[in-house]
Amino acid sequence: MTPSDNIDDLIASHPDWRGQILKDARRMILNVDPDIVETWKYMGSPVWELDGILIVGNIFKSKVKLGFMHGASLEDPETLFNGELKGNQRRSYELSEGDVLNEPALKQLVREAIKHNRSK
Repeated sequence: MTPSDNIDDLIASHPDWRGQILKDARRMILNVDPDIVETWKYMGSPVWELDGILIVGNIFKSKVKLGFMHGASLEDPETLFNGELKGNQRRSYELSEGDVLNEPALKQLVREAIKHNRSK
């Protein structure tokens, strides 16, 4: 199976709001830059990469987590980051049932993450 197939299966195995949020986030992330690559790492997590890891996605019982590998270094003017706020490196955008993805802000964070990776 390809990483994309694994992500498809993960989404399909969560036919509730969690699968839908991950599906929507995936679409938004991939629409930012055609060179973003989907991988499957960390014992079963979708990962999006471009010149390094951008985001690790995870589905939990009560949330969907989009972990930005270098989130602490990114500008977040819309204050999407609401998880892992005390760490020196990562930040996450965590969504619970009823939350709506902020597409413009998420795409801007992805652009910032790409810019950060390319600056290293």
